[in-house]
Amino acid sequence: MSATPVSPDGAHADGEPHGHGDTHNHGSMRTYLIGFALSVVLTAIPFWLVMTDALGDPTATAAAVVIMAVVQVLVHTMCFLHVNTQSEGGWTLLAYLFTGIILLITIAGSLWIMHHLNSNMMPGLMSGQPSSLP
Repeated sequence: MSATPVSPDGAHADGEPHGHGDTHNHGSMRTYLIGFALSVVLTAIPFWLVMTDALGDPTATAAAVVIMAVVQVLVHTMCFLHVNTQSEGGWTLLAYLFTGIILLITIAGSLWIMHHLNSNMMPGLMSGQPSSLP
């Protein structure tokens, strides 16, 4: 294997930047500023919801916080990590989707197991009542 010569500015002799196969998906100042502004808003809204109890229902507040967290992960992925269908031929997006599916399976499976463990516990011992066991 022959190594491609690298110029002092980090680009290969063929014009490709060092370590990357594409030259255009590195974001602009506008993309970073939009991502930063959205991140601040998506952090401030859940903080305000929790501190002021604006929704009045803890379940609704928790759901809103989780939704804002998911949206913030998507904003960070697109604005800062530049994961999209064009970068590296779509492989980064495919890897990202695979990771999300594995996370959903893990979380859903864990919740399912905990629910069934809770419902199958011995009811007499859970409520503090004395059991009839010797």
